[in-house]
Amino acid sequence: MTHTKTNRPSWDEYFLQLAAVVASRGSCLRPPQVGAVIVQDKHIIATGYNGTPHGLPNCNEGGCARCMNRHKGHVSSGENKDACICIHAEQNAIIQSAIYGASTEGATIYTTHSPCTQCAKMIINSKIKRIVYQQAFEKDPGALEVLAQAGLELKKA
Repeated sequence: MTHTKTNRPSWDEYFLQLAAVVASRGSCLRPPQVGAVIVQDKHIIATGYNGTPHGLPNCNEGGCARCMNRHKGHVSSGENKDACICIHAEQNAIIQSAIYGASTEGATIYTTHSPCTQCAKMIINSKIKRIVYQQAFEKDPGALEVLAQAGLELKKA
């Protein structure tokens, strides 16, 4: 039997593609929709996307007044961020790891966008060691510097 060679994605490409699918579940009104996949030894231990906390109405259903007001043009980007109740994709993935008892120590997190500073701090303290992302989150370039300073491996795919 003869096998033909296929163009299989690399592991990084594979998990980034999955992060993009995870992002499609995001319910936050503000772009971008972000997806995160935490991987330990080539096994998915958690996923996350941006949206409101469990049990609350989704952002796109009016669950976050700040996001709704921003969507309507009443709040500008960066204004009144503390009033936003949405959770970022990276945060949700780390929380899911904690809920289900999966250690993130030494893991890789794959994200559709590079983390913000808030998520970078959580990633550092969760002992994730590698971040692979598709595109930079241009509104918070300092986050990548914080991650690099903490010794995390960063890869833009």
